[in-house]
Amino acid sequence: MTDVKIGRALLSVSDKTGLVELGKELARHGVALVSTGGTAKALRDAGLDVSDISDLTGFPEMMDGRVKTLHPKVHGGLLAVRNNAEHVASMTEHDIAPIDLVVVNLYPFAQTVARGADRDEIIENIDIGGPSIVRSAAKNHESVTIVTDPADYGRLIEEMNTHGGATTYDFRRLCAAKAYAATAAYDSMISSWFAYADQGQKFPPVRSMSSTLSSTLRYGENPHQDAAIYFPMGPHTSGLPQASQVQGKELSYNNYNDANAALELVAEFRDGPPTVVIVKHANPCGVATGETLAEAYKNALECDSVSAFGGIIACNRPLDGETAEAITEIFTEVVVAPGADDAAKAAFAKKKNLRLLLTDGLPDPARPGQQVAIIAGGVLVQDRDNGQVTRDMLKVVTKRAPTQQELDDCMFAWTVAKHVKSNAIVYAKDGATAGIGAGQMNRRDSSRIAAAKAKEAAETYGWAQPHTMGSAVASDAFFPFADGLMAAVEAGATAVIQPGGSMRDEEVIAAADEAGLAMVFTGMRHFRH
Repeated sequence: MTDVKIGRALLSVSDKTGLVELGKELARHGVALVSTGGTAKALRDAGLDVSDISDLTGFPEMMDGRVKTLHPKVHGGLLAVRNNAEHVASMTEHDIAPIDLVVVNLYPFAQTVARGADRDEIIENIDIGGPSIVRSAAKNHESVTIVTDPADYGRLIEEMNTHGGATTYDFRRLCAAKAYAATAAYDSMISSWFAYADQGQKFPPVRSMSSTLSSTLRYGENPHQDAAIYFPMGPHTSGLPQASQVQGKELSYNNYNDANAALELVAEFRDGPPTVVIVKHANPCGVATGETLAEAYKNALECDSVSAFGGIIACNRPLDGETAEAITEIFTEVVVAPGADDAAKAAFAKKKNLRLLLTDGLPDPARPGQQVAIIAGGVLVQDRDNGQVTRDMLKVVTKRAPTQQELDDCMFAWTVAKHVKSNAIVYAKDGATAGIGAGQMNRRDSSRIAAAKAKEAAETYGWAQPHTMGSAVASDAFFPFADGLMAAVEAGATAVIQPGGSMRDEEVIAAADEAGLAMVFTGMRHFRH
């Protein structure tokens, strides 16, 4: 394929960033400029010679600008195959001039939705002519250059400067691919708005999603897997892809996955006291509140200091120097927080490989949304688990009701258990986890593993007894048999919070009564696979 010299350009942009500079460079190469509405005005105000689209088509812009580029003299000039004799003859017969370059970005549909515009304004910001000319130009990329992103203006000019006012086929092909991605994403945002916001369809007949590459990653879960991170186009919750990385090496796939688990859990405490979450392999291994972040970190670490090595830490408060100094005493991969003072940053600077991510606040744990999982031959879609249990929803099912302290510990353990891989068992006491059992095939083993971790912590720190003694225990789903409950009793738990709903609930309740436990049912489970 040959280089194509640009003789005429059609410019019609919503985002005027870099427009005047581009227009001046095109004019320097002798390119005739054709434009529309506000784009033409911006170019003229900069002293450039511009023809209106109506000069090209012979028709005025009409219907409040809805009809301006939808014309054979535009699309004929874009779609004509230049080395096809019949196409050339049709161009001559109908006085259609070739268009060699199209510079278009589309109406700001997503931005209009994001600022809460009414339905009529949203509909008016659905671009019709823009996507049409983008597709026409991209289809005929053998002869036409299509640029849809202001970030590519510099590369376009570099191409023209290097190739005597022309563009190469490779450049045009790359631009065409990007152009179709842009229109596909635009249509996806529109279809999603119609389905979810306008018509309330949770699961529309056709589901479309659009996202933009944030960066490629070193590798995936394992070195032989390639990986990248994308962020969604259109309105979305701010999270790790939007966080500011203050220091540290590039994040890996596993870093992002684990850090997100930590962020989602610590967000449950965003309106609570200072809280620290430590995560390893997407499971919390220690969670605690305290009078200060430093106290919360100490208590979280003591739950399972072995697993915390090489872990991810998230805080619900801006980091201070004392907490940061304590964190640097062991190897930590990533720290996530809504801020950090100068003393904290200075402490972390001594650990050059530690990644410090500062987020714009914490996400709302009750926010709506959906989660997607790819399986062989299909896609699983579900609502995100934003279920919340309040104290007045609890049902006391044992003869003994929990004390106020036991109830506090139950609610804390329940909140953490929501974020532990099933089968999940969490012991908690005085605002800190005492033991966490995750991902086992039966609930009894999860109970025993959590108790074993608590016993190990007691031995490590020289405590008189494990913190599971006098603790509350949370189970993410019901106890199908009393054995899991009895394992908690053996660990020293005095209160239990669980969903209930088993055919053997009466058997489990009777075992709890016999052991003198207080037990409450939530009526809601939190499986996390």
